[in-house]
Amino acid sequence: MRLVHSTGETTRVLATEVDTADSTLTRAKGLMFRRAIPEDYALVFRFDEARSRDVHMLFVPFPIDVLWLVGNEVVQKKRLRPWLGLGRGTADTLVELPAGAAEAVSEGDIVRLES
Repeated sequence: MRLVHSTGETTRVLATEVDTADSTLTRAKGLMFRRAIPEDYALVFRFDEARSRDVHMLFVPFPIDVLWLVGNEVVQKKRLRPWLGLGRGTADTLVELPAGAAEAVSEGDIVRLES
């Protein structure tokens, strides 16, 4: 599985090592207690409907980029600081990436999982 970013003009791979947080336990744990993540890594949270989704950085000792998606469209992007970062946005999918990985991603772009 890989995570692909499209702007309409260009397409590029954001991550080739992708985990999904589909259970209650994996969603609650997220990236907590990890020391680092690879540069080509993404953690994807998929939900049944778009609604307000929170992301916290408690017990996450490295910065990350977070994308809030509705139907594969990026509706919000934010870099969160280690330990103290907080983010909230409307989404049916959340994507957590290493800090800097989403630098070229903008609101309105498409980000999707491919097999």
